[in-house]
Amino acid sequence: MSAARLKRLLAARSVALIGGAWADAVHAASRVIGFSGEIWRIHPSRPSTREQHYFRSVEELPAAPDAAFIAAPNRDVPGIARALARRDAGGFVCFAAGFSETATAEGARLTRELESGAADLPFLGPNCYGFINFFDGVALWPDQLVGGRVDRGVVLICQSGTIALNLLFNDRSLPLGAVLTVGNQTRLAAEDLLDLLAEDERVTAFGLYLEGIKDVTRFAAASARARAAGKPIALIKTGRTAAAAETVRTHTGALAGADGAFDTFCAQSGIARCESLATLCETLKIFHLGGPLSGRRVLAMGASGGDMAMTADAARNLGLNFAPIPVEAQLKLREILSERVHISNPFDFHTHIWFDQARQRAMFELVQRAGYDAVAFMLDCPPESAADDTAYVNVVREFAAALPGAHTRGAVVSSLPESLSPATRALCLRAGIVPLQGQREALEALDLAGRVGETWAQGARVELSIPQRSSRPAHALAEHEAKSVLAAFGVPVPRSALVSIRDAADAAAALGFPVVIKAADATLEHKSEVGGVILNVRSAQDAVAAAQRLARLCGTLLIEEMVSDGVAEVLVGVTVDPQFGQLLVLGAGGVLTELLRDSVSLLPPFSATTIEAALQRLRVMQLLRGFRGRPAGDVTALVQTVLACVRYAAANLERLTELDLNPVIVRPQGRGAVAVDALIRLREEN
Repeated sequence: MSAARLKRLLAARSVALIGGAWADAVHAASRVIGFSGEIWRIHPSRPSTREQHYFRSVEELPAAPDAAFIAAPNRDVPGIARALARRDAGGFVCFAAGFSETATAEGARLTRELESGAADLPFLGPNCYGFINFFDGVALWPDQLVGGRVDRGVVLICQSGTIALNLLFNDRSLPLGAVLTVGNQTRLAAEDLLDLLAEDERVTAFGLYLEGIKDVTRFAAASARARAAGKPIALIKTGRTAAAAETVRTHTGALAGADGAFDTFCAQSGIARCESLATLCETLKIFHLGGPLSGRRVLAMGASGGDMAMTADAARNLGLNFAPIPVEAQLKLREILSERVHISNPFDFHTHIWFDQARQRAMFELVQRAGYDAVAFMLDCPPESAADDTAYVNVVREFAAALPGAHTRGAVVSSLPESLSPATRALCLRAGIVPLQGQREALEALDLAGRVGETWAQGARVELSIPQRSSRPAHALAEHEAKSVLAAFGVPVPRSALVSIRDAADAAAALGFPVVIKAADATLEHKSEVGGVILNVRSAQDAVAAAQRLARLCGTLLIEEMVSDGVAEVLVGVTVDPQFGQLLVLGAGGVLTELLRDSVSLLPPFSATTIEAALQRLRVMQLLRGFRGRPAGDVTALVQTVLACVRYAAANLERLTELDLNPVIVRPQGRGAVAVDALIRLREEN
C-alpha cells in the first residue's frame, strides 16, 4: 500500500460524499472544520439546486477525488469502490455496515467483492465512522464535530465509532490532532495508521481503542517505530472477559486474542494499557506534554490532610513510589512552613501560606527540585461561573512559575474531574503542567506513564516468535523422553532409570535411596492426579510395594533420584498463543501453581537479565531470597534452567505446542536447580 496515497486520503483537498442523510452530516462537519477544498456530492436521485449540485455517479465527477465517503447500501459499495479505483482516487471511508462483522456468508461475500473492487486503494472500514484530521482541516465524519485546528496533538485510532465520539466529546483539555476510526480493518488497520503517522512531527502520542489486532507482527513493528520516534502509545483493548470477547466478535468480527499475552506485549513494549476512557485521556495528556515520565517516584502534595490520605489509599494497588522527601529538603521546608507542618509524602502543607505567594513559590521551587519524577499538586477549584476562584488559580500560577529549570514533571490534580475549569486547564497546558482530572484516573495515569518510561529506559523490546499455522495433531512425549531432549539443551534433570515392574527394586537401589517412582505411560500427562507418582521411596521393600501399586497404570516405571533439599518449587512453561506465538510463563510451582496463581509472562527475546527481573515479581521469590532464616535458593541456576528451556522451544518452533516443567526444584545457593517433572507436546512431523 502506497504511503503517498494514504497521506492523500487523510489530508484530502477534494472529497466526494456519496449518499443521503449521512453524507449531509459529513458535509456539515466539513464546514465546521473549515475545509477549504472541493466537495462533490453524489446521489442517484436527489435533484440539484442552485446551492448544491448532485452527480449521479463517480464517473461524472470532474476529477479524481482525494477521498470519498461511502454511505450507500452495502450491496452497492463494491461497485462504487471499483469506480473510485478506475478514477485513481486517493482512497475512501466505507461507512456502510453488513460485511465481515456479521459473520455470515453474505457478509463474507460482500467483503471479498469490496476488496476486489477497491484494487489497491486504501480505505477505512467497512462499518466505520470515518476520520477527523485537525492538523490539515479534513473531516469525513458523519456526526457532531467538536474541536478545532491544532499544530500538535494526540492521534486517536479507534475500532468503534461511538468510542471515538465519546473521546471527541471529552471535557478534559486533551489536545487532539486527529481521530481515526478503522471499523472492520478490512484494508487499513490500526498498525497501518501507526506506521504512517509515527514519523509525523505534529503527532505527540497515540491513543488506541482496539477490539482485535489484524496483524500482530505488523502491529508490533509499528508500535516499535512509534516508540523509536518518541511517540508513546496508550490504549484500551477489550476482550478481558468472555462476554467482552463475544461482544467484540459480533461488533467488528475481530478476534480478541488471549488477553494475558496482550498484557505481556504491552508491558514489554512500553505501551500503557488503560482500563477506562478517563485514564486513557489523562495518560495521553501526560504523554502530550513531554512523553513518558522518567519513573514512578512521585511527590503528592496539597493543602488538605484528607486529600493526602485519600491519595495514599487510592494508590495502594499501583506501583507509584511515594518516597520520603530528602532530609535536606525537609529541613528547608521546615524553615518555610514552620514546625507546625509534618513533612512526609504525600505532603500536606496546610493552609498557613495560602495567601503568602513568596513562601508558596519557595516551597514549590524546593519540592520540584527534590529528585522526583513528578510532583502532583492536588487542588479542587470552585466553579468559575458560580464563585471567585482567584485565590485557587493564583496558587496554580505559583506552582507553574516555580517549574522552569526543574528536572521533574509538574501536574495539577483535581479530586473531581469537574473541579478544574477549562481556563485553569489552559493555564496549566501553556506552562507545561499536566492538568489531571479525577484522583483515581490521575494516579493511574502517573503510574502508567512512569512504567512506560521505565520500560523505555531499560531498552526492553519484543521480537515475536510465531510458528506457521498448522492443523497437524499433537502428541505428548513420555516424561523420560521429554527430559532427555531437554537435557540435551542444558536443562538439569534427575538421574533416572526406565525399567519394568520386576526390576524396580534393583534400579532404585542402584540410584540410591530415597527415590521417586512414576508410571511411565506417555498417555498419563498428569500422573499425580491418578496416583501415578510415589515419593520418598526409602528401601527395596518400599520400591517393590510401589511398583506393584503402579502396575495397574502401566508396565514401565521411571525411577528417579529424589531431590529433598529444595528451597522452592517453580513452574517454567512455554505456551503458544495463536496471535503472539511463544510465551514464557514463570510462576509458583508444584501444588501452589493453581492455588496461588502467582505467575508472570515474557515474550522473546529472552535474556538472563529479563528472566531474573521477571522472577523478582513473583511472590515465591520471597522463598528464593531466604525466608525466615531458611537458606536462599540458587537463582542463578534457575535462570540458566529457564534459558535452556527457551532454547529448546526456539529450536522446535514449528512443532512445539506446550512445554511444562512443573516443578523445577530450586536447591540452596550453589547447589543448582532440577526439573523433576516435564511435559512436552509436539505436532506430528510432515
